[in-house]
Amino acid sequence: MSAVPGPNVILAVSGGIAAYKAAEVASRLVQQGATVDAIMTAGAQEFVRPLTFSALTGRAVHTDAFAPWTERNRGHITLAREADLLLVAPASASALARLAVGLADDLLGAVALSTVAPLVVAPAMEHAMFHHPATQEHLETLRRRGASVVGPERGRLASGAVGDGRLAAVEAIVGTCWAILGRAGALAGRRIVVTAGGTREPLDPVRFLGNRSSGTMGFALSTSARDRGAAVHLVTGPTSLPSPAGITVERVETALEMRSAVEAAVPTADALIMAAAVADFRPATPSAQKLKKGPGDTAPEIQLIRNPDILASVSAPGLVKVGFAAETENLVPNASAKLAAKGLAMIVANDAASTVGSAEISAVILQPNTPPRQLPSMPKSELAGLILDHLLPLLPRRTGDGGDE
Repeated sequence: MSAVPGPNVILAVSGGIAAYKAAEVASRLVQQGATVDAIMTAGAQEFVRPLTFSALTGRAVHTDAFAPWTERNRGHITLAREADLLLVAPASASALARLAVGLADDLLGAVALSTVAPLVVAPAMEHAMFHHPATQEHLETLRRRGASVVGPERGRLASGAVGDGRLAAVEAIVGTCWAILGRAGALAGRRIVVTAGGTREPLDPVRFLGNRSSGTMGFALSTSARDRGAAVHLVTGPTSLPSPAGITVERVETALEMRSAVEAAVPTADALIMAAAVADFRPATPSAQKLKKGPGDTAPEIQLIRNPDILASVSAPGLVKVGFAAETENLVPNASAKLAAKGLAMIVANDAASTVGSAEISAVILQPNTPPRQLPSMPKSELAGLILDHLLPLLPRRTGDGGDE
């Protein structure tokens, strides 16, 4: 769930085969707490029925610029006034042209000219249409006016050809919306560095020492901080999770690579949240060739050396450090010791066996001179929000916050 409390999003669906994907965009926005009003152009209704969006949003779908006004609903005026964001997905070549020129003879055009809400467009069309100079000029016009453009992607198109023009992934479209909606959030103007995933320490060119971390917790923290207005730098070990929209993502493999990336990122950061499962040890001398077994061979002896403790060693003026303690025994005592030893403002303790690689987490939040707060099992996305709620009052005050940094 996003930190933004129930924003009003207008989802305008224009004509094109990608219109069916807009249903998933609507569903995802509603699930994450937005109120969604759908506008469908005449072309969109040739591909998808309005009932689809009505069922997904729980609200009436708007199709007619000349629908009768009522005392409470004055058509495009009401939609425009109440919108926090206008999203056009898919945005056909025709829709982009009409938005750029400023035509207002349909409902989408009338709303677009009447609202002060930010505009996001997700183009989808054939390769040649997208690259036509007219389309590119229309996109540039919209960008100059402050619109955000998401995609398109390259891939197989409706014609069977391969090229640019596929609608951007739902995650990218929705993520961009939340990033824009969160610009005035509680973390606006803050820079947060987050680490995620496990590290891989090579044994040879094809094998490594690693762990089961999926990166879910770190990615959830990153998107939640983004949705609250923060500029987020995510340093992640190997994971199958896609890069979130509106976030600087740096992918690394080993603990040493992660340390270098974190050290480079924190000097201008307000906080570091170390959610990565960094390997404690690495092979002293990785083999340059694949380790093989022959008849009668014994298992090779592998000498391990300690990896650096990134969270304990990294520092920067005013940096607030938050750690995680994944334990299999003595959860609170072990986490409390790490809290003190690493000079942390907060540590999140959890049972490693049940949490690593899982979508759910049961955790204890510990802060200096504060009783531990035991939390029930919840989705990692929900815990991310609670962690940031605890982090906010720990951040140094800035000019404009009622005090100096």
